Amino acid sequence: MRTISIRKGDLTKFDTDAIVNAANEGLWAGGGVCGAIFRAAGMQELQEACDRIGHCDTGSAVITPGFRLKAKYVIHAVGPVWSGGQSGEPEKLRGAYRSSLERAKEKGCASIGFPLISAGIFGYPADLAWKEAVCTCRDFLEENRETAIDIVFAVLDDRMLAIGREALQRYAADFSE
Repeated sequence: MRTISIRKGDLTKFDTDAIVNAANEGLWAGGGVCGAIFRAAGMQELQEACDRIGHCDTGSAVITPGFRLKAKYVIHAVGPVWSGGQSGEPEKLRGAYRSSLERAKEKGCASIGFPLISAGIFGYPADLAWKEAVCTCRDFLEENRETAIDIVFAVLDDRMLAIGREALQRYAADFSE
């Protein structure tokens, strides 16, 4: 299968081969999704793995073991902080998704769970973040037809679920569940 779906729920409990952490460039434990992933994986183990890597540029992603998570891997993707959309934010956000999918492909993952990168404390407007997320995932699946990977997005509320489903129907209906 090669699908893109959206589920309401806790990303740290997803039964996917990899989950994506909305990370910062220093790969430090943070708040929100990032903090939840670090706590669920094991704060010390995950921080030590991130410290060994040291840094990740905005628009890129690195991978660590999942430690105590169901997911075998945590992919740490650094999305941009929103500053009006004229500072390369769309390109950097697409880069974070594409790099995450490349890391998953390299490890042979059949499934990956994403948060909506940059739409929390980084301030990216939800509708624009969804467009970049869905379009980038669709393009990756179209360009990597030999790669069978299911993509699932985790959301916590009905508003984000509705915006995401609208984007999925608009930009990637052929891949939606």
